[in-house]
Amino acid sequence: MLQANEIQQRFTHIQQTIQEAEQACKQAGDAPDEIRNVIDKLSREAKQAQSVMQSNDQQRIQQCVDNLEDMGDEAKRISRSLPTMPAHLEAAVTRVHAELSDLKHKLH
Repeated sequence: MLQANEIQQRFTHIQQTIQEAEQACKQAGDAPDEIRNVIDKLSREAKQAQSVMQSNDQQRIQQCVDNLEDMGDEAKRISRSLPTMPAHLEAAVTRVHAELSDLKHKLH
């Protein structure tokens, strides 16, 4: 089980990775709306999750990470299904998904 400070560090890194995906969306003027929407949703949820991550409530933290990881799954699925997905944006989405999956597995 990860310690509280490790969880916080990992989550901060995840937030940075999500911000990189948001930047990649902005840089790709032709990024499909489906991927923009899911990344925006993921960003909002991650901001709301910040207070949960700072709590010591392991169950809420796990639930929160599970929800974020589900959104990461959705983003990855969408990015792979779109024919016009810019490569740098797909790479950013893959990094977000990998970070969330890794944290989820370490929490369970």
